[in-house]
Amino acid sequence: MSIDARSEGRSGPDPRSEGRSGPDPRSEGRSGPGPDPRLAIVLDRDDLDDALELAEAVRPWFGVAKVGYELYAAAGPAAVVALRDIGYAVFLDLKLHDIPTTVGRGARVLGRLGVSYLNFHVQGGETMLRAGAEGLAQGAAEAGHPPPVPLGVTVLTSDAAAPGLVAERAALALASGMGGVVCAATDIAEVKGVGPTLVTMVPGIREEGSNRDDQTRVATAREAIAAGADVLVVGRTVTAATDPVAAAARLHASL
Repeated sequence: MSIDARSEGRSGPDPRSEGRSGPDPRSEGRSGPGPDPRLAIVLDRDDLDDALELAEAVRPWFGVAKVGYELYAAAGPAAVVALRDIGYAVFLDLKLHDIPTTVGRGARVLGRLGVSYLNFHVQGGETMLRAGAEGLAQGAAEAGHPPPVPLGVTVLTSDAAAPGLVAERAALALASGMGGVVCAATDIAEVKGVGPTLVTMVPGIREEGSNRDDQTRVATAREAIAAGADVLVVGRTVTAATDPVAAAARLHASL
């Protein structure tokens, strides 16, 4: 299968033409046809064409594409542009953590790309988080994009969480202007207890009985949705499958 996604027509609604930057998983229909805004495909690839081929293949089920360090290092802003051009909302997973001025300026540039989600390490503190949220919003507004959602990273799903730590960081994220958090499925109740309006972006999704790999706190897609997850970040469950298309369809059907 060889797909040049950048040259084909859009395969879904253009998030740049809607009233927000990408689909809101909490307000749109969840059972109708078309890409699901609750599902984010992890595009950990070192080649943009390879990433776009995978993105196109699973597009019938996934509404969000996650661009992390590997793909962003390989392709830079072109990855965001190409994915938006085929209809994806983009979650830029760079976990910004630096001095407030640097984070604010960087977030402003990234906001101009039209990302729907950008994350920041909550450990950076309130001043840094607020600078990031403001820079992100400013960049999006300057480029004519709807407001994106800044996300605070609470505790990585590869780490154990100390009692009360997730709630503490979720509260800080909320107070600092974050629109949501990245957390494990097991942390959702704590997060929603602190901020019911916070969007929960949930990695660590695995099929029942599958290998946890480097993840400590995992859940099935059904378990995460039942716990109140807004967006599921799905990686190796689909991307490492022998047949990623079949795995994507199976995962979506499980919801």
